[in-house]
Amino acid sequence: MSASSSATRQVLILGATSAVAAEVAVLCAARGDRLHLVGRNPDKLAEVARRCAPAQVSTQTADFAQLDQNEDCVNRALSALGRVDCVLIAHGDLGDQLASEQNFGEAERILRVNFTSVVSLLIPLANHLEQAKAGSLGVITSVAGERGRPRNYTYGAAKGALNIYLQGLRTRLYASGVSVTTLKLGPVDTPMTRDHKKHILFGKPQSVARSILHALDAEVSEAYVPSFWRATMPIVKNTPEWLFQRLPFLSGR
Repeated sequence: MSASSSATRQVLILGATSAVAAEVAVLCAARGDRLHLVGRNPDKLAEVARRCAPAQVSTQTADFAQLDQNEDCVNRALSALGRVDCVLIAHGDLGDQLASEQNFGEAERILRVNFTSVVSLLIPLANHLEQAKAGSLGVITSVAGERGRPRNYTYGAAKGALNIYLQGLRTRLYASGVSVTTLKLGPVDTPMTRDHKKHILFGKPQSVARSILHALDAEVSEAYVPSFWRATMPIVKNTPEWLFQRLPFLSGR
């Protein structure tokens, strides 16, 4: 992260009550970082803060789906920290793919939660860090954004759009000394995937959190988490469509 090792790092986590983000918060707290945690559920926020004790932690409730409130949310968070060295945006929702195919309301909700709301947070955050000429931004996306698949293409479309947005933002902020890390997660065994059949490719929140923190510290441009997805996804992405459609393990529901 951008702050020197001799200084207490100021870390802002948006979507802090997700299973993965909570583990990142605990790791940051264990090494002495100052944390400001933002999430929708005050009880869950309090529990994450409790797990981070005795580190200095403050919390703030917000519903990121309320797009017109997100700039104020960011400004309040920045005021609470005074200075921010690292930001992690970690919220998201798989949604109901089948419902999104029949009902625009569900499709729009998935796009809003996973793309539009993130952009509404990134705009004020990026402007602040650009003016400060320091800091790092990490945003959790998904390998689902690499290729549209019948089982999750509405969610994947949102994540794919976010990947492109982050590419442009990263180049824009480069001259200011601000890093932007795209964190492309594979499936993780969390409450968000409780209805999914688990297999060997599912990551665990604790190990995924360690990989995320390593990527943020190194200020890499893009990280696949777990790392084996870096070798796997080019195959998925570049398989010809005529073949992709004939391979049930790729094209099935």
